[in-house]
Amino acid sequence: MPNKQEPLLKAVGLTKEFGFGRQKTLAVAGVDIELKEGEVITIVGESGSGKTTFAKMILGLIAPTGGEIYFQGQLRDISTYKKKLEYWKNIQAIFQDPYSAYNIFHKIDSVLMDCIRMRGGGNLPHKEKVKMMTEACSFVNLKFEELTNKYPFELSGGQMQRLMIARIFLLDPKILIADEITSMIDACSRATILDMLMELRDKIGMTVIFITHDVGLAYYVSDKVYIMEKGLFVESGTPDEVILHPQETYTKRLISDVPKIYEEWDLSTV
Repeated sequence: MPNKQEPLLKAVGLTKEFGFGRQKTLAVAGVDIELKEGEVITIVGESGSGKTTFAKMILGLIAPTGGEIYFQGQLRDISTYKKKLEYWKNIQAIFQDPYSAYNIFHKIDSVLMDCIRMRGGGNLPHKEKVKMMTEACSFVNLKFEELTNKYPFELSGGQMQRLMIARIFLLDPKILIADEITSMIDACSRATILDMLMELRDKIGMTVIFITHDVGLAYYVSDKVYIMEKGLFVESGTPDEVILHPQETYTKRLISDVPKIYEEWDLSTV
């Protein structure tokens, strides 16, 4: 659901280099991107293509070597911890491994309460906070009364990913980055997680960036698809343009590598 207004977030010439001298590696090579409010985009590429490094720069977890990031029409400024926290109120992430996404010493109540405090609800009555946490858990088909006083590691992988979506429900960010969020859960849970994210996108109008190697996921969820190879966006467009009618050799190879149940699998290139 693209918006005709100015981009919510824009990256210009975004670059990231690691190492020095002959050991230098160019992970992201001067890419440009514009994200509109409510839009769902997917960045597809193999491991090592630079897509997660790109996501971490957008999140503010690592500093770009070059280029600029604009948020809501202003040059992004996360030069202090306070400014970074303010930025993180508007942009959040769900990562691949749900087991490493939580502090193992914090109970689920504490995890959700932190979200309420981050949105400025720290002084709300306890009864109101419980109501908010119950609503967030209910949205992802979890029962808060069954989770209270438990630790995240007591849940299954699918339940932990759903708890991450409950966090996003409470935080109400403008942008969500979902980095390989379905790669470690079973197929049934995968569809449920995607449907919940799309429902949440519709509910709060957030922009979603999927980071994945899964071409099928990209076609299913996206308004726009970017194909990333060696730190560059080599092809972009609507799912139909990029996946049904690819132009670049790399894109065609990614699509041909997807096994099809009605065709004999060619393992000669493995």
